[in-house]
Amino acid sequence: MADRTGTFFWYELMTSDLHAALTFYGDVVGWAHAPFAGDVGEPYYLLSNEAGPVGGIMAIPAEAKDCRMTPWWGGYVGSADVDADVARLSAAGGSVKRAPEDIPGVGRFAVMSDPGGAIFMLMKGESDEEMEAASPMEPGQVGWHELYSGNFDADLGFYTAQFGWATGEAMDMGPMGSYQLVSQTGGTDMADMSGGIMPRPEQVPVPAWLFYFNVGDIDAAVDRVKAGKGTVLQGPVEVPGGTWIVQAVDPQGAMFALAGCKGASEGEEA
Repeated sequence: MADRTGTFFWYELMTSDLHAALTFYGDVVGWAHAPFAGDVGEPYYLLSNEAGPVGGIMAIPAEAKDCRMTPWWGGYVGSADVDADVARLSAAGGSVKRAPEDIPGVGRFAVMSDPGGAIFMLMKGESDEEMEAASPMEPGQVGWHELYSGNFDADLGFYTAQFGWATGEAMDMGPMGSYQLVSQTGGTDMADMSGGIMPRPEQVPVPAWLFYFNVGDIDAAVDRVKAGKGTVLQGPVEVPGGTWIVQAVDPQGAMFALAGCKGASEGEEA
């Protein structure tokens, strides 16, 4: 079993068309879906690959629509004590967007933003049993986490100091600033790196986390995005290590990303 404290472990899409989103991501990423048996107040579908559940999809709640929420992917960071973490992270420059509360049968959660304004969630499961960790390279897993930061220095210090993340190489992107590799597990080898932090590009409207879903053949995945009426924003682009990436928007407007290989057979690891 793996301790998920301080690391992203669950990914959730809030969308304007629940069933269309289930079909789109099932086709593009290969996730299976099933309705969640618990009571979370809204219909909720679990997304899974061969290793088990990865995340969920739900419709944007009415009260969130009233606040003009648009479709988006969010990530949950494991917490040993949500209330204590909310107080600690607030003192360190984070902001509380939704105070801690319980979801019966699921656990306790809160919605936070980092100093630069990017949203993330905290979650402590109702069960003390730790989740089995799947390889981040398996198809259908989130293999990379990328922060478009609203305050690069403050956000980097926030995640490293408060969650114990480690830093790797910092890559110079010229006028776009620095791309800082980070490890959520504290390791400093290249193999430990699980994401990057960079200043928010002008074309990205707000600070946000972007999650990269592993697929097999990246070109075939691009074809599926387009066939499903999604929009490719950038790519395929090769990144260090030989992986190819794509950044895209689903038909409802949520931004997501894909990582894969050129010429990989479907089901082959990215």
